[in-house]
Amino acid sequence: MRTLIKNGLVYDGSGGTPFRKDVLIKDGFIEAVTESTEAAAAEVIDASGLVVTPGFIDTHRHCDIDALYNPEFGRLEMAQGLTTVIGGNCGLAPIPAPKQYRRDIYDFIEPCLGIAPEEMAIERFGDYLEELGKRELPLHVGSLLATGTLKAAIRGYGKGPFTRQEMDQAKAYIREGLEAGAAGLSMGIMYQPECYSARAEMQELISAAAPFGRPLSCHIRGEGDNLVSSVKEIIEVTKEAGVPLNISHFKATGVKNWGKEIYQAIELIDAARAAGQDVTVDFYPYCGGSTTLISLLPPSVMEDSVELTLKKLKTESGKEELRREIYREHTGWDNMVTAIGWERILLSSVTKEANRRFTGKNFREAASQAGYEEPADFCSDLLAEEQGKVGIIVLSMSQEDVDTVARLPYSMVISDSLYGVSDCPHPRLYGSFPKIIREYVRERGVLTMEEAVKKMTLLPAKRLSLDGRGMIKEGYHADINVFDPAKVRVYAVYENPKQLCSGFQMIMVDGTVAVSDDRILKRNCGSVIKL
Repeated sequence: MRTLIKNGLVYDGSGGTPFRKDVLIKDGFIEAVTESTEAAAAEVIDASGLVVTPGFIDTHRHCDIDALYNPEFGRLEMAQGLTTVIGGNCGLAPIPAPKQYRRDIYDFIEPCLGIAPEEMAIERFGDYLEELGKRELPLHVGSLLATGTLKAAIRGYGKGPFTRQEMDQAKAYIREGLEAGAAGLSMGIMYQPECYSARAEMQELISAAAPFGRPLSCHIRGEGDNLVSSVKEIIEVTKEAGVPLNISHFKATGVKNWGKEIYQAIELIDAARAAGQDVTVDFYPYCGGSTTLISLLPPSVMEDSVELTLKKLKTESGKEELRREIYREHTGWDNMVTAIGWERILLSSVTKEANRRFTGKNFREAASQAGYEEPADFCSDLLAEEQGKVGIIVLSMSQEDVDTVARLPYSMVISDSLYGVSDCPHPRLYGSFPKIIREYVRERGVLTMEEAVKKMTLLPAKRLSLDGRGMIKEGYHADINVFDPAKVRVYAVYENPKQLCSGFQMIMVDGTVAVSDDRILKRNCGSVIKL
């Protein structure tokens, strides 16, 4: 069957000047991009007054569990024009989850990825992709292999390094996962247990990916006071390991670091690229990030498992230790509390009904409402009561720094969406990609439309070697958006985030019209991305 999209203004994803041509589609692929409309087509879509772009690609979502178990998966994603998403980011994933550490892993990732059913119990990366293939997918879904969960699966969340046998086991799993189709590796050096990993260990571990040519997407060790040293560290580690690098959600946090640290970090990246190293970055278009409350705990407070840490926080001595440690600086670790203050930390997700009244409030306000004079004490009790399952939003960045990263020729748009159960999730879950069009292109002119489309299509496709995707080009997959940029709307805000975007007249997934006028028509158009 042939479909013809005619009379539209085509932004082909290359970043070049848009052009008016018709797009002919056959059997899920783009057959021709032509000025002639003589070819017979069973369906003709008139795109007069509209733009035609490749479907948007989000290489950084924490949707691993949602894609498997949520029957509504795809609804909020496709409302943003997304046709491909990639999970397994920041070293966080529900696999592998051996019985010995399964509960610890599921509890640790819950604020970011949501609730993992016990029956999930997937051990091999290839099995995860196989399970995805059994589901009805409205858009394409792939995954990175998360080395943080891999380390936790082998030796838990303790501080010790891999033994020789454990390292060999981890490297074998990486090779197996990449052979099964993982799009690359992800690492979260800020989080347990990888925050304890020394440079030599990280380098040896990721070297297992070198023969495959696939990138490491890394949540670096620090993004505030330690941003520059952390960028230097990961550039050197990946260079020695022979692995391409993408720095996840590249930013500078902490008020005193605004306007300076980001430029020093960019200088390091530019120098590495000039020397021939394959380094890219991605960013989300907000000045606030989202993470777990437990990530605010200084390393000096953490024990060898989350369970032991929470047990300590229940004691008076544990609370006293947190009060002391959370208000001082720690070498090699960014203290978000001292960097931005409790007032810029918002509670976004909890599990207990009694604590839902705190969501959406800043931490100092919530502590006061709960009857605490000292927010650190509230932090101790809340983490203990919630078993560590607390999500937060940190308003840690400056708009000028975000704009600087957005303009980099090698930066890509992501959402870094968290899927933890929340009354007040970060609005980026609902609005990241349309926000680029609405605000960064049309309202503030930070990017041209052609630059923005490239950052949401071809650049991420090239970064993960998604061959045949990310462009309006003959022979490419027919993942296509048709819309009027002036009508794209973003409704999600921090105060009221659970609002879908609107404005996409048509979204096509592998040649099938999946969305028409913001309504999902078909839910089985997508596929599992395997490299």
